[in-house]
Amino acid sequence: MEFKEVLFEKANPVNCVFFDEANKQVFAVRSGGATGVVVKGPDDRNPISFRMDDKGEVKCIKFSLENKILAVQRTSKTVVLPEKRSLKLLKSHNLNVNWYMYCPESAVILLSTTVLENVLQPFHFRAGTMSKLPKFEIELPAAPKSTKPSLSERDIAMATVYGQLYVLFLRHHSRTSNSTGAEVVLYHLPREGACKKMHILKLNRTGKFALNVVDNLVVVHHQDTETSVIFDIKLRGEFDGSVTFHHPVLPARSIQPYQIPIAGYLWNLQVKLEPIVNLLPDKGRLMDFLLQRKECKMVILSVCSQMLSESDRASLPVIATVFDKLNHEYKKYLDAEQSYAMAVEAGQSRSSPLLKRPVRTQAVLDQSDVYTHVLSAFVEKKEMPHKFVIAVLMEYIRSLNQFQIAVQHYLHELVIKTLVQHNLFYMLHQFLQYHVLSDSKPLRLSTANDEIVEVLLSKHQVLAALRFIRGIGGHDNISARKFLDAAKQTEDNMLFYTIFRFFEQRNQRLRGSPNFTPGEHCEEHVAFFKQIFGDQALMRPTTF
Repeated sequence: MEFKEVLFEKANPVNCVFFDEANKQVFAVRSGGATGVVVKGPDDRNPISFRMDDKGEVKCIKFSLENKILAVQRTSKTVVLPEKRSLKLLKSHNLNVNWYMYCPESAVILLSTTVLENVLQPFHFRAGTMSKLPKFEIELPAAPKSTKPSLSERDIAMATVYGQLYVLFLRHHSRTSNSTGAEVVLYHLPREGACKKMHILKLNRTGKFALNVVDNLVVVHHQDTETSVIFDIKLRGEFDGSVTFHHPVLPARSIQPYQIPIAGYLWNLQVKLEPIVNLLPDKGRLMDFLLQRKECKMVILSVCSQMLSESDRASLPVIATVFDKLNHEYKKYLDAEQSYAMAVEAGQSRSSPLLKRPVRTQAVLDQSDVYTHVLSAFVEKKEMPHKFVIAVLMEYIRSLNQFQIAVQHYLHELVIKTLVQHNLFYMLHQFLQYHVLSDSKPLRLSTANDEIVEVLLSKHQVLAALRFIRGIGGHDNISARKFLDAAKQTEDNMLFYTIFRFFEQRNQRLRGSPNFTPGEHCEEHVAFFKQIFGDQALMRPTTF
């Protein structure tokens, strides 16, 4: 874990401190407000400061959302709005309530009813209205006959996980049951329909616990051992037909000890992903975990580089699994973008105000990301066997094709460059012949060789291009001018000499004279050759 902190004046006889869960704001009230009120939040760059008349002890103080209305409570039965405003009763319900819990993010209040306190009645507030949702019952653990079971408020929490509201119930170990320890039961509370038990988090220990939800992870703190465990309900668990059982993602860890300063601090917990990389050896499961986190992009790219390093080299099946998981997310985003674009083109954006452009999260790693941060550096590693390098590049292209994602030209060029560097022209020819490297345009067999030559010449690999064309027996029909142009552009005079001499020898062999014919349009190159090497360097006709 790592911390973001907000500093405020500590509580003392003059200064009272309050925390508003809804807005995540800390109020420091000095002298009942007469000498100042300072309001700070984790995302506030400029704190709010104001004064108000001291009319007695402040029991609670809060702002409405967006800080529009201030409410101050000074007695157990009155709430004062410093600005004059009228209040109106919208709705009332008669219930016997044991205790209540409110979730500001979802605007849902949970009321505990009945003698056992385990029947919960939710209400949802929205746009000035209050809706009664279906009530549901929390299953209490078995208890000895001498004790009366009941649901305690401290064992219940509400939290939004992956965009869905859940009621979390900390079910303690019962001596009469076969359970090995406490567990956290997650009940899904939808806006419509009945609440349903969905997940059970196995803690495998007893004692006192506390819960946090950070970055869609349920973090359970165990007081006795001073350790914490992390659960991710998106990871695969054990499904028994109705609920999914989950075990901790990692072994129990202690949050690093932190010396709390004397001044007042508000901390916002965040997950630090880098250490998890070495704690979760299963790369597939690690990717499933990382892809759900907010700040995952650079960590995922680092994992990809690491699994392609000499010291931590992964097997090809593992690398293929990682590429497939990345491209699954990539494809989902591309499809969502395409659907949005088609809807806009069809004019649905005007008729449907709910239509929104898909948000590109850090889990979307496109070809440019993988090429720039992983593959381009990987192919330069001299210690890597070239067969492994080519296999990895082809595995990434295979994965893109599997998800029907058009492969970018720079990936094809990277493969071609790598094959050329290791003189694997036959393999390159095969890849082009069977469209493995077809750059989104179909390559006929007759043009495959030309394609290789063009790519090599564009990369100034003139000798490599010549070796390739000789290797497939096509050197008698190639354009001398094309090769001489490419050789001249390299500004390497000895390379130009070698290429020029090759074509002189070809002319001699085919026509009995080393001279170029007017139709070959090589006059400029003959003049350049004479200028650099002199007339005497020209090849003389051989007579037999």
